[in-house]
Amino acid sequence: MTRPNDLGSLERLLRPLGHELSGELANALLRLKADNEVQAGYDELASKNTEGSLAAEEGAELESLVRANSVLSLLKAEARALLRRRPRAA
Repeated sequence: MTRPNDLGSLERLLRPLGHELSGELANALLRLKADNEVQAGYDELASKNTEGSLAAEEGAELESLVRANSVLSLLKAEARALLRRRPRAA
């Protein structure tokens, strides 16, 4: 799965993006979530992983989903930070 160093490097890579986000894009990022099909697939793979019955191909798919979620989580953190720094328009 994702290694801690991967996340630290990714966070440093994405941090400057937070300075370029508009309020509109930041809000859009915060609303972004997996659709029902993707979430159901993730849940199934995570269950198989917990049970120890995950095939190698499924493991690669789960890792890909975890990495994508990590990227999205970092982008959302930057979006939240940006919105806290900027006063809301009246």
